[in-house]
Amino acid sequence: MAAKLMTMREAIERFVHDGDVVVIEGFTHLICFAAAHEIIRQRRRDLTLCRLTPDLIYDQLIAAGCARKLVFSWAGNPGVGSLYALRRAVEREAPRALELEEYSHFGLVARFSAGAAKLPFWPLRNYRGSDLPGANPQIRTVRCPFTGEELAAVPALNPDVTIVHAQRADAEGNAQIWGLYGVQKEAAFAAKRVIAVVEEIVPQQTVRADPNRTLVPGLVVDAVVCEPWGAHPSYAQGYYDRDNDFYVAWEEISRDEARLQGWLDDFVYGVADRAGYMAKLGDGVARRLRAKPRICEGVNYGF
Repeated sequence: MAAKLMTMREAIERFVHDGDVVVIEGFTHLICFAAAHEIIRQRRRDLTLCRLTPDLIYDQLIAAGCARKLVFSWAGNPGVGSLYALRRAVEREAPRALELEEYSHFGLVARFSAGAAKLPFWPLRNYRGSDLPGANPQIRTVRCPFTGEELAAVPALNPDVTIVHAQRADAEGNAQIWGLYGVQKEAAFAAKRVIAVVEEIVPQQTVRADPNRTLVPGLVVDAVVCEPWGAHPSYAQGYYDRDNDFYVAWEEISRDEARLQGWLDDFVYGVADRAGYMAKLGDGVARRLRAKPRICEGVNYGF
């Protein structure tokens, strides 16, 4: 099983291809920017990017010309403003045209849930009174065979590859998460291929000693990448805090197309890997964000 262990470069080269449907999930927490940067460095093209909240991570992928389509439920720089690379792609087709497919949050969660359950669609009620079905022909209706009630329905989403970030995993890919989950589990089970990126690799005994933290089991994982600080500027509970200063700074970077391209040249194309990215940010960032210990009390799993 140790064959699953590989570098980020190897994992992206092997499992992410031009034209793929790609999911990089994580809700505020554990968003794998390191994977997105490697996709940009390898110049993948014509990707369909899916994510509940495509914030800075997809703004960067769009600016780099990687995306053909965006499937999403909300887009923006959380608490700050717009995503200007995304806006330029939609409004001016720069650097290329971007197709949009929009859902409510639960609508997209439902698509992942159907994909994970190997069902063709998922019924839901939350489009009553909404304009979204008129804008998105993928949102349809179905009649309940038990009550006769008309419900909204969305199709299953089965991405070609899902990339999840977790705090730790063993060499078999049993990935453990604590803190906010988002839809990491559903997106992983729905995908054809899964890359698990973690802050550290731990022995199998560590995983077995705390089994309830295993959100994504190794049986669905194809590659395991150890990438410390791989979620920056988002956060990894117990490892480092969210870099709020970065999110605020992105407002001005993203507004200016030339400045954004300059940022990509410096921090993505201009470094070989995540270690190079962190070195370029400087030691002060790691010192400022590194988590202080706050240890959870253990539990007795004995019989």
